[in-house]
Amino acid sequence: MARVKGALATRKRRNKILKLAKGYWGGKSRLFKTAKEAVWKSGQYAYISRRLKKRDFRRLWITRISAACKLNDMNYSTFINGLKKADIGLNRKMLSEIAINDPAAFTSLCEKAKAAL
Repeated sequence: MARVKGALATRKRRNKILKLAKGYWGGKSRLFKTAKEAVWKSGQYAYISRRLKKRDFRRLWITRISAACKLNDMNYSTFINGLKKADIGLNRKMLSEIAINDPAAFTSLCEKAKAAL
C-alpha cells in the first residue's frame, strides 16, 4: 500500500491560520509559525476584551447616571439607594438611556428616589 503524507490536510490547516492572519503586518501574515502565534495571541486578547467590554460599559453607564443626578441635585449613590428603597428595578443601562433621551423622566425618577429616602 502506498504511503500517505497528508499534504492536503497540512496545507488546509496552514491556509486556515494564514487566512485568519490576513491583514497582520509583515511576516505575521505570511509565515506560518509567526502567523500561528499572532492568531493565538489575538484570540487571547479577544477573549479578555469580551470580559473587559462589560466592565467598560458599566463604568460608562454609571458616569452618565452620575452626571444626570448632579443636574438634579443628587449624587449617584443616594440616587441608587433611593431607587432600591422605592422598589424601582431599572438596571444601569436603562437608567443611562433614560438620562440621555428623556431628561424629564429621569427628573421624576430622582424625585421618587428622594421621596423614598
